[in-house]
Amino acid sequence: LAGEVVVRQAEHYLDPGKRLALARKFVRGGAVNMLRNLEHYAGSGALLDDAVEVVRGALERIDRARGVEELMGIEGNVREAYYNGWNSIMPEEFRYSGRTRRPPRTMLDALISFGNSLVYSTCLTEIYHTQLNPSISYLHEPLERRFSLALDISEVFKPVLVDRTIFRLVRQERIDPSYFDEDLNRVLLNERGKRKFVEAYEDRLSSVIRTKQGRKVSLRRLVRLEAYKLLKHIIGMKEYEPVEVGY
Repeated sequence: LAGEVVVRQAEHYLDPGKRLALARKFVRGGAVNMLRNLEHYAGSGALLDDAVEVVRGALERIDRARGVEELMGIEGNVREAYYNGWNSIMPEEFRYSGRTRRPPRTMLDALISFGNSLVYSTCLTEIYHTQLNPSISYLHEPLERRFSLALDISEVFKPVLVDRTIFRLVRQERIDPSYFDEDLNRVLLNERGKRKFVEAYEDRLSSVIRTKQGRKVSLRRLVRLEAYKLLKHIIGMKEYEPVEVGY
């Protein structure tokens, strides 16, 4: 870690205007990438007009949000509409009926929770390759026992890494109820299911895309580049803009 970077990170957290500006970027990045997913499946005939309308409307409200708490509310509304839209994409047994986390109550919730834990770990690993301090964050509150900057960057990449992995596994019938353990109060991926998901997730991380600058990079490398972009913003080199990943 570099002392100057830690000081600048803290300054951006303590200054309400600077913090809000970065928090808006993370919410916008996640919403745009969710919209890309919805537009892809809408183009294939899925009935997603309502979800698309909610996300587009939220994108217009992000810059008017007056605080981080309001931004978190916008993000929550976007994600709820987005997940409801999945019911036009996913088979009946993987329908969305409201998010449950601790513990997950449905197979879809189990997939989302496990995938989100993986993208958090990925973002944290890539942050460690920079001088950023992973405990100082902007959208999520810095709290003891978690590296909340990884949660911030995860917002941008959940739709790209987690959700598209879930779509592929479920829609290609590569995962089914036999990959889950279920009791009265929870549903979790069993060891076989975890291996299947991790394998698909690692394949997704290894996928190569072309950036707007024409470079070919893996999605794993793209996460690290996102952290470097954030670092440049914090030290005043270049304003951070979250990556948008086409389908």
